[in-house]
Amino acid sequence: MDKSGHSCTYHSISDISEKLNISQKTIRRHLASGRLKSIKIGGVYRIPVDALNDFLNHNDLQSETVLGFDLFGKKIFSEKDSIKIKSNSKDEVNWKDISNSWDNVSDSTLTFVDVFSGAGGITKGFELAGLRGVCGLDWFKEAGLTYKRNFNHPLVEGDIRSSSTKSEFYNTIERELNGSKLNIVAGGFPCQGFSMAGNRIEDDPRNSLYKELLEIVEHLQPEFVVCENVVGLRSMLGGRVEAKILEDFAEAGYSMNVTVLRAADYGVPQKRDRVIFIGNRIDKPNYHPEPFLTPDKYKTTGEAIGDLMTLEDNPEFNHIKTRHRPDMVEKMLSLKEGDSLYKGYSDAWKKCPWNEASCTIKENHGGVNVHPKLGRVLTAREMARLQSFPDDFIFEGPKNKQLVQLGNAVPPLLAKAIGLAIRKSYGDV
Repeated sequence: MDKSGHSCTYHSISDISEKLNISQKTIRRHLASGRLKSIKIGGVYRIPVDALNDFLNHNDLQSETVLGFDLFGKKIFSEKDSIKIKSNSKDEVNWKDISNSWDNVSDSTLTFVDVFSGAGGITKGFELAGLRGVCGLDWFKEAGLTYKRNFNHPLVEGDIRSSSTKSEFYNTIERELNGSKLNIVAGGFPCQGFSMAGNRIEDDPRNSLYKELLEIVEHLQPEFVVCENVVGLRSMLGGRVEAKILEDFAEAGYSMNVTVLRAADYGVPQKRDRVIFIGNRIDKPNYHPEPFLTPDKYKTTGEAIGDLMTLEDNPEFNHIKTRHRPDMVEKMLSLKEGDSLYKGYSDAWKKCPWNEASCTIKENHGGVNVHPKLGRVLTAREMARLQSFPDDFIFEGPKNKQLVQLGNAVPPLLAKAIGLAIRKSYGDV
């Protein structure tokens, strides 16, 4: 125990940021206010495990006993209002072998739409799984240009919270389906709005984006729903965010299963973990794709991008190398694989390992991944390779916008695996 009586196991600010998916700035604000207790070790803030638990479970000091808050900030006053929290280690998963279908994918008549589609990582993966894309929806201009360049079906551009945008989306889907059934709604809804003040969801307008996805599902009534998000969502509010999502979709008629998938298990040269919700309303099994690669068989960074090391700049191929100052070049060359260039920013400026699957590809305010062999950060095309986008998938917009699209994207091969698992649920492959 330390002098404050806390356990001597500590979190760093970056650890908590990654775990809870809230910004380091927000964490520092709570440290400054005293709501989150910490100590300094060698001039660096360290948060005891017990202090973090106290912070997450702290109740409002009111006369009524507040047990917590639900996803939308509604107070929970009694056990009957509370939500049972599922243990991450005890997920009820229906694993399905997809390996026999991986290299011989047939076309399917099953249809899907992609909400919060971005550049189209899910869409590309689902099409690789043989599914038929109907429509995408996103507000990001440059991502929209990329989507329209790479897919033949329509994209609706606009704010999902706008009734006119949703009406256009619904009308476009109806026109494209032309009487056919909509089988799947997929969406990686933004999770930035799930930040916390104490253990309550802050008043962030982005919270409404999850509710908009739920409204779209209730309106379109697809047979299956797929939701993708960062792993940190699972621990938000002690698991109440995940539990609320499962509860809401159950009320809408969808029985869901959820677990974490690692992209490298499905041929993506990247150790990118994502929480994947799969649900349906037609009494089919919710299959998650069984991993078919073990860590010793992962595709490595070197295998994915080695041939691009000597390639000259080619804007049409999204391959433009960043020119760094000489001192920055030296720092990058001397950086150890897996380490970050700047202390306190463990999720940015990290050097990818050459002989392993890459660390998670991110675009973090310009701090992208460092090349394992060269004194520079990765190009957009190198990031695309590590995200498993094919070389004929071209990203639109200036380089900085391409990097944002790539950092936000779902790896297509991960989405392909999910798409094949859904086809297995239908007995379609």
